[in-house]
Amino acid sequence: ISGTMLLLGVVGRRVATTVGVSGVGKTVGSPTVLRCMASSFSLSEDKEILQRMCKDFADGVLAPNAAAWDKNHEFPEDAVRQMGELGLLCVDGPTKYGGSGLDTLSYVIAMEEISRGCASSGVIMSVCNSLYSGPILKYGTEEQIEKYITPFVTGEKIGCFALTEPGNGSDAAAASTTAYEDGNNWVLNGTKCWITNGKESRAAVVFAASDKALKHKGITAYIVDKPTDGLSLGKNEDKLGIRGSSTCNLVFDECSVPAENILGGLGMGFTIAMTTLDSGRIGIASQALGIARAAFEVAVQYSQTRKSMNVPIARHQLISGKIADMATRLEAARLLTYNAAMVKDEGKNFTKEAAMAKLAASEAATYISHQAIQILGGMGYVSDMPAERHYRDARITEIYEGTSEIQRLVIAGRVLKEMAVE
Repeated sequence: ISGTMLLLGVVGRRVATTVGVSGVGKTVGSPTVLRCMASSFSLSEDKEILQRMCKDFADGVLAPNAAAWDKNHEFPEDAVRQMGELGLLCVDGPTKYGGSGLDTLSYVIAMEEISRGCASSGVIMSVCNSLYSGPILKYGTEEQIEKYITPFVTGEKIGCFALTEPGNGSDAAAASTTAYEDGNNWVLNGTKCWITNGKESRAAVVFAASDKALKHKGITAYIVDKPTDGLSLGKNEDKLGIRGSSTCNLVFDECSVPAENILGGLGMGFTIAMTTLDSGRIGIASQALGIARAAFEVAVQYSQTRKSMNVPIARHQLISGKIADMATRLEAARLLTYNAAMVKDEGKNFTKEAAMAKLAASEAATYISHQAIQILGGMGYVSDMPAERHYRDARITEIYEGTSEIQRLVIAGRVLKEMAVE
């Protein structure tokens, strides 16, 4: 059964269940999906169905378990499998390889809903779609796609993306991990850090310098099976947020990789990394939207039930002002993210739009989750309420897939090029 057919079949069942239980437009305690989006876009019927399905899954499976996964640093293995069954781990991949065959906007819609339920599940989904499947589908051979995509769409296996190193940070061209040719193999040496899905993944897209003399033009991408000889894993990082996802180092020590696992050709690694990060930024923008919306909904609901001076605190002007600012930033970030997705779907260059979306959505998530804690007061500071988790989860969105500072450089560079004075 293709991912699309399975997804749409489950969507139909879930929507019928949702309507039968509560009725569309009558969700208690939070704005409905359609009402939330009405001022932005009129979504097509299939996207509305997808949105409702993901929201139902997030409400029923992810949100009730998110706090425990966070507290215990527990990878949501069963939930990831269910996401695979729903076609969410390769949303815009071709159906002939097991993908769902949807567009980038559909991916954004699904990512927001999943991340609203659990930010850790959101980043796992983002890596599987944008960073692992994305470059293999774009640059891989037919044999590579059949081996490293089709078995990875169900959730039984997941992949990861290994670019960052301890010494290069935002300088992706300064790779110290090396690869040398040895007959029909290439041998990798070096360390990659902050690798999401590092523990559980069964394959990795890894970047290494195959010719240091060529600098960024000498970087090559390799698909590396996990586990494999010469590859060891570092400790699972004890993170501030998204603690249900694993993050660790990948350490390569004379790790031999078949030449047939070179992705896109020798020297194509930097190009592959940059184009992949553009897509990844749309995914992280969508994750940030989900975190921001979760924090926003908690704050708005609390403000209407918590009373001071005999009235709900939502009626106090300082609180209502915060709610207005939060709603405006959330909607603005969503519009930018939708725009980036649509530009990508049109086949145009979307580097600037992706950077704008990621910058706006990540900073909106940090701001909104901060203000949510202010509205909740003491209750926002304890784990009895999810506001503190949303605050911790939001912070990483300004760091990974390119910091906010890098996004500003990317945006400014594009604007100055477009508006260059001759």
